[in-house]
Amino acid sequence: MSLFSTHSFANEKALIRVDFNVPLDKQTYAIGDDNRMRAAIPTITKILKEGGSVILMSHLGRPKDGPETKSSLIHIVGHLQSLVSAAMNKEVIVQFANDCIGEEATQKSANLKAGEVLLLENLRFYKEEEKGDAAFAQKLSKLGDVYVNDAFGTAHRAHASTAVIAQFFEKGKKMFGLLMEGEVKAAELVLHKAEKPFTAIIGGAKVSDKILIIENLLNRATDIIIGGGMAYTFMKAQGGHIGKSLCEEDRIDTALEILKKAAEKGVNIHLPSDSIVADNFAADANTSTAPSNAIPDGWMGLDIGPNACEQFANAIKKSKTILWNGPMGVFEMEKFQHGTKTIAIAVAEATANGAFSLVGGGDSVAAVNQFGFTDKVSYVSTGGGAMLEYFEGKVLPGIAAISE
Repeated sequence: MSLFSTHSFANEKALIRVDFNVPLDKQTYAIGDDNRMRAAIPTITKILKEGGSVILMSHLGRPKDGPETKSSLIHIVGHLQSLVSAAMNKEVIVQFANDCIGEEATQKSANLKAGEVLLLENLRFYKEEEKGDAAFAQKLSKLGDVYVNDAFGTAHRAHASTAVIAQFFEKGKKMFGLLMEGEVKAAELVLHKAEKPFTAIIGGAKVSDKILIIENLLNRATDIIIGGGMAYTFMKAQGGHIGKSLCEEDRIDTALEILKKAAEKGVNIHLPSDSIVADNFAADANTSTAPSNAIPDGWMGLDIGPNACEQFANAIKKSKTILWNGPMGVFEMEKFQHGTKTIAIAVAEATANGAFSLVGGGDSVAAVNQFGFTDKVSYVSTGGGAMLEYFEGKVLPGIAAISE
């Protein structure tokens, strides 16, 4: 059992680091996607139901020079209140402090009663947050009796509220929340306890963004599927003609090195045999199908083709463990979303047949949500950058701070 599950929060003030960095409309400040807020609700409600109170701290956006209206967490108070109230089956008022440290935050935290919620203003209004300033972390720590880190999305940052603050709480008074526990458990299972065949689906635009994750997975996966713009660097490295498809010329040697290492380790690298090609990077472009290594001049690959769809889906359906990071094409445009959708269907089918599937990384998570497959995969990660760094084999400061 985990520390959070067994801990009783009765009469305790729980200071929770959440990730409420949600997209806001520039004019109305309406929330575009509340998944990150919803993900934190189980942790918040467990504490409230046990007679504890909750003090929430988060960042929002990238404020440059102190407080700014567009990055204020005040815009999410109403929606947070409705989410917590719905989960608690009664009205719960979410109070707001116009600062995350200082007199108002201290006063409101001190007066918080059992079953009440306080949201602090944006942590990043202070430069000390991103600098990992210990004095700032200590001021925050004084607001609560127990520290709960439930912000996997920021676990790869050595910030004051994620990595430094834990030192001001004794053992047994610092822990992961339910979301963080779930993220770590799912990632650990894929990275260290994966049942074979283990297929990693790696997509996205650039090889340079995914080199470390691919290299780390070469020691673990049985199959690696490579799609998206990055596939064309591999195609060109093998002497293929890719028209005006995306290609990182300075990564051609890297691509060859990856293929060589995979062959030595007996890992199957799957590259798209064909592509949906377009004469322009636009939703209304003319399209055609071409072998991925014989794309005509003036044309570019923007999605995997029908043969690649079938080839990739077959590999996925045979898998017992699946990691998916990155789309197969420009799925935001309808003409180029078939490949990514095919992958989503295959992952869902494999999951239904008993495979464990983890989807991580902003674009693949967006695709799974867009196509309505969120409930048909085993786990959808909330932390894009954090998940990527975890699979690159890096130690995440936010996890290390609690684990020590």
